[in-house]
Amino acid sequence: MKAVDPAMQRKSRLKLLLVASVFAAPFVAAMVLVLAGWQPAAKGNGLPITPQRNFAHEQLPVRMADGGMWAWRDSRPRLTLVALPGPDCAARCYAGLTAMAKSRVMLNGNQSRLRLLYVGTPPADPRRRAGMANYWQIGQDTDGKLAQWRPRQADSVGALLVESDGTALASYPAGFDASGLLRDLKRVIK
Repeated sequence: MKAVDPAMQRKSRLKLLLVASVFAAPFVAAMVLVLAGWQPAAKGNGLPITPQRNFAHEQLPVRMADGGMWAWRDSRPRLTLVALPGPDCAARCYAGLTAMAKSRVMLNGNQSRLRLLYVGTPPADPRRRAGMANYWQIGQDTDGKLAQWRPRQADSVGALLVESDGTALASYPAGFDASGLLRDLKRVIK
């Protein structure tokens, strides 16, 4: 058996430790950050729903225009964007609804993965009401359980983003940025 040079052995061990430290350094840095309490912030534009709610488990009733009830738990993996108008939905409210429907269209091939649900009294203008039928399913919050997210200002609209299992993910208060909503939708619908 050949004698091992101690200097070469130390050099080989040092190289091994250097390679191991290259792989271990990011893990150690991440552990230090987590233990220090730092968590990466989500860059979503909507406000998180806290405490988290599941409308399917709560059996939150939304009566549809055809008399049926809205199924929060979807049979396919599709999110639901719920539009909640303030009192007297008119021009600004309708512009917000149009921006939301446009966001769905901008999802291109994934637009079938987003359902649009309007909960409230449709705009009084018959042309606008007819235009909504192309994109929105219209229902009523029979028990008023969505009232906490409904805007109080006249001619305004807010929104909720709900997962296909009925879990409410984010709230978009009146005056939200439609381009921010689209970025959020593109992030969660892939």
